[in-house]
Amino acid sequence: MNGIIKSINRVSLIQQIIIGLIIGILAALFVPEFAKELSLLGVLFVGALKGIAPLLVFFLVMAAISKHRSGQKTGMTNVIVLYLLGTFTAAVLAVVVSWMFPTTLNLVTSAADAKPPEGIAQVLTTVLKNVVDNPVHAIMTGNYIGILGWALMLGSALRHAPTTTKEVIEHISAAVATVVGWVIRFAPLGIMGLVADSIATSGLDALLGYAKLLVVLLGCMIFVALVVNPLLVFIYLRRNPYPLVFKCLRESAVYAFFTRSSAANIPVNLDLARRLKLNPDMYSVSIPLGATINMAGAAITITVMSLAAANTLGIHLDIPTAILLSIIAAIGACGASGVAGGSLLLIPLACSLFGISNDVSMQVVGVGFIIGVLQDSTETALNSSTDILFTATADYAKRGYHEDWE
Repeated sequence: MNGIIKSINRVSLIQQIIIGLIIGILAALFVPEFAKELSLLGVLFVGALKGIAPLLVFFLVMAAISKHRSGQKTGMTNVIVLYLLGTFTAAVLAVVVSWMFPTTLNLVTSAADAKPPEGIAQVLTTVLKNVVDNPVHAIMTGNYIGILGWALMLGSALRHAPTTTKEVIEHISAAVATVVGWVIRFAPLGIMGLVADSIATSGLDALLGYAKLLVVLLGCMIFVALVVNPLLVFIYLRRNPYPLVFKCLRESAVYAFFTRSSAANIPVNLDLARRLKLNPDMYSVSIPLGATINMAGAAITITVMSLAAANTLGIHLDIPTAILLSIIAAIGACGASGVAGGSLLLIPLACSLFGISNDVSMQVVGVGFIIGVLQDSTETALNSSTDILFTATADYAKRGYHEDWE
């Protein structure tokens, strides 16, 4: 058994994931019944990541804040600026691309009885309520705004505690991180199960009718990942950004694409940040924070889908409305994690700018559910990989170029 484990460990984790992907695709295409049985592996993998992530964030942030010294700079300001700038830029890009390549929709009849927020005020109110959620309930439900809030407060209160108490918190944090490492080692099996179940269950037929819409959506997200984000990194660091960009895409986006969960990818990003030797005081806060406010992919989805609805109804978009739409999409995207249903349920909010009725806009949400297999996967991959990319950028900008890029 030890020999088998050693042989497996000689193959890199990324290569193991690729092998798992191939097996999952082949199983879905040729043995669909067996592929559905493999789905259990995916359920267990995502469930384990989602289960351990709240504990990891809670103890990691609390340990980092308890050790923080007055006057010590962490670079969080730069991270937040990058998060907000990246999200707004993505919304603007989506408006421009939608102008260049207008799309229309064949509206469906239902949207799974989902209830959208009534306005930006409701989105922001939900976020504020999440901050003061019961800490135990926040951990149980994966409410990362609440987890961050309570961890910051408890960590601040522990700054004056004895050193031994701080060491206990740090040791618990390290132990949880070790468990996360164990879970991540099962990623090849988990992703094999996820991809096998997704292809065997949904197939690709449902997506063909929305090919142009998908091309616009995914094209915007890929352009942000390969052009806009590298440009922002270059502005901050004045060095070739692509080694770092590709490293984050390879080691973060791949997981996020198949798990389709920012929460499940938090442990993956924290592990990558540790291997990149980033400042724990920064990444322990910025990574979970990014999972809630760094939402370039969500801003693109909200903008493109809303403009597709406007085009379908023959509504003209002028420049002032386009600017307002970009702002609304960016703000709404930042609050998407606090709204059940994520970015799709923010579409009616944006549609309201054009006077589109809620009945029609909810049909647009229904279209979003149909294409969600690719849209949501790509959106999550962009959002989550950008969390670690911008965190590394801010850290390197603060202390200079780092050889671990290459």
